[in-house]
Amino acid sequence: MQLYNTLSAEERAQLIDEAGKQRLTLSFYAYAKISDPKKFRDELFIAWNALDALGRIYVAHEGINAQMSIPAENIDGFRETLKVYDFMKGIRLNVAVEQDDHSFLKLTIKVRHKIVADGLNDDSFDVTNKGIHLKAQEFNSLLEDPNTIVVDFRNHYESEVGHFEGAITPDVETFRESLPIINQQLQDFKEDKNLLMYCTGGIRCEKASAYFKHQGFKNVYQLEGGIIEYTRQIKEENIESKFIGKNFVFDHRLGERITDDIVSQCHQCGKPCDNHTNCANDACHLLFIQCDDCKAAMENCCSTECLEITHLPLAEQVKLRKGKEVGNKVFRKGKSDALTFKNSGDLPAKPLAKAETKNIRQKISVKKVWVGKAEHYYTKSRIAQFLIENKELSVGDKVLISGPTTGDQELIITEMFANGGSCENAKEGDQVTFETPFRIRLSDKLYKILGS
Repeated sequence: MQLYNTLSAEERAQLIDEAGKQRLTLSFYAYAKISDPKKFRDELFIAWNALDALGRIYVAHEGINAQMSIPAENIDGFRETLKVYDFMKGIRLNVAVEQDDHSFLKLTIKVRHKIVADGLNDDSFDVTNKGIHLKAQEFNSLLEDPNTIVVDFRNHYESEVGHFEGAITPDVETFRESLPIINQQLQDFKEDKNLLMYCTGGIRCEKASAYFKHQGFKNVYQLEGGIIEYTRQIKEENIESKFIGKNFVFDHRLGERITDDIVSQCHQCGKPCDNHTNCANDACHLLFIQCDDCKAAMENCCSTECLEITHLPLAEQVKLRKGKEVGNKVFRKGKSDALTFKNSGDLPAKPLAKAETKNIRQKISVKKVWVGKAEHYYTKSRIAQFLIENKELSVGDKVLISGPTTGDQELIITEMFANGGSCENAKEGDQVTFETPFRIRLSDKLYKILGS
């Protein structure tokens, strides 16, 4: 009985590409009393693995919090697996605004103490005494009330690329940090102000609204379904969006564009930009905002120090990391002295620029066929090496190189070498090299664009 992943992310991505079937990215949550989270976790894994469902899911005695990718053809079967549990019958699935077949590449279900780390003692207040849920139009109306205070209960790296107009955006890295800060900041407004709160999908506000009612706030409201559901409603009902910019998401996409407003800057040069990336240095992986020009110049790195490290042989990089306390920097969310133009807390009220129609962080909508995978990158000569595992590749072909860090890059092959010698055509099993104006990663895939 399989209870854990047996495929790597790279192997799963290849299977998804070969299948060529549409997948849906979605999220949901539910607070409920679960007596045996481990048993619940295993039941879910068996049911969802059979449906080729992928994602990151947390379960605890208090409920479930899930972000997932599911084959579109299996969505009805997936709903049936939810109906097995009374507390998930009819549950709302927040379907992503923008779809990406590679949003999740593993099925990871973890048992946690809590489904959201809030630092609260749930026994000290009534967690079911929540705020009033508002739909998009109701939220917009209350937002315009001068007696309203609106609070973003997401973290600084989320609100920096997109937020509601006039929102308080705490300069915090975790949800648990924001609760006491906001409580202290709004002490004088408990009786007479409308406290209007929102988050990505609604789960943080479920607990936060009950906490603030316990703290004495009289008029507490929350955005039903969070930004994801808000976006669906404004599109379906042709409602004006009061949210500007991007909605940060916790998968390979790192963001969904809600409006074409850019409200943030490249952390390295200050140019208007709202594309997140992770530093390419495996000892860093700092999450930060980087424009295309800086991405090319810095090769996806957050600093010259990290750039120099990535140019070292892999064995030397591993040796440098060995025994070092690098954990305090790994996966940090945009907090580094190297980031000159990082903004937190008080954010611009007006857009800095407008985004192009094409969203460069999304998979390019072209007909393509998977050809092979990356094997090596020769830094000084800017040469990429790929192993051809499917079809053929020829000089003159237009190709797409795609990966979680690289994004989507198109180029035309003007010169190519196979197995050490110059060639015009390469076949399955050949190791090919050609120039690329950007660094590639071992997670990158090579596609041939059809019809070009």
